[in-house]
Amino acid sequence: MRQSELFTKTAKEAPKDEVAKNAQLLERAGFIYKNSSGIYSYLPLGWRVIQKIAGVIKDEMNALGAQEIFMPALVEKKYMEATGRWDVDISIEAKARGEDEANFVLGWSHEDILTAMAGKFINSYKDFPFSVYQIQTKFRHEARAKSGLLRGREFLMKDLYSFHASESDFAHFYEEAKAAYFRIFERCGLKAIYTLAGGGVFTAENTNEFQVIAPIGEDTIYMCDKCEYAENKEVSSLKDGSKCLR
Repeated sequence: MRQSELFTKTAKEAPKDEVAKNAQLLERAGFIYKNSSGIYSYLPLGWRVIQKIAGVIKDEMNALGAQEIFMPALVEKKYMEATGRWDVDISIEAKARGEDEANFVLGWSHEDILTAMAGKFINSYKDFPFSVYQIQTKFRHEARAKSGLLRGREFLMKDLYSFHASESDFAHFYEEAKAAYFRIFERCGLKAIYTLAGGGVFTAENTNEFQVIAPIGEDTIYMCDKCEYAENKEVSSLKDGSKCLR
């Protein structure tokens, strides 16, 4: 399609109700449209970019041996209650008119429902290992939705889940998945830093994130100058970049 045929138009001025630089530029260029705070529509150019990124991700996930699925955005209460995650602060409850209380949430995570699904098909150790992934819309009650696409109430996320018969097999797959993520960032032209971070509402343990250094953002990390070991501010005991922890 020619640019002249696009129904969208560029704008000379930044939108008055947008404070995030990334969203200002994307709106002015006609890539996105801000529907509400933290909620955006991807216009033809923006959606084309998203599809290209998704293509890179799918290439690497398929090469990893993961199978693509697509789970529902509505997650029933019974799944979240089974894992003790029904009442978390970030969830958005979904209630039909006439109902006294909500029986669903808009999916902010899908571990709960996938574990129940997998239980139907796993009969013995011979069914392991396997991994699945999806690219799905996520919903979160985000009180600080002021950073454009960096922190939203509705956004696209790629989830990868794996099931194993042993801890050692899981550890082996984890390293393979880690390498796949590095390839994704490299193919997108980004230098990712493997960073230790907190688990938030997802786990009581620490997690690992792939961070990209930028002049603006949502986190602060401390990194060793010699080995590039990194921790984010939430969990870090590394305050001097000249000291290496491993």
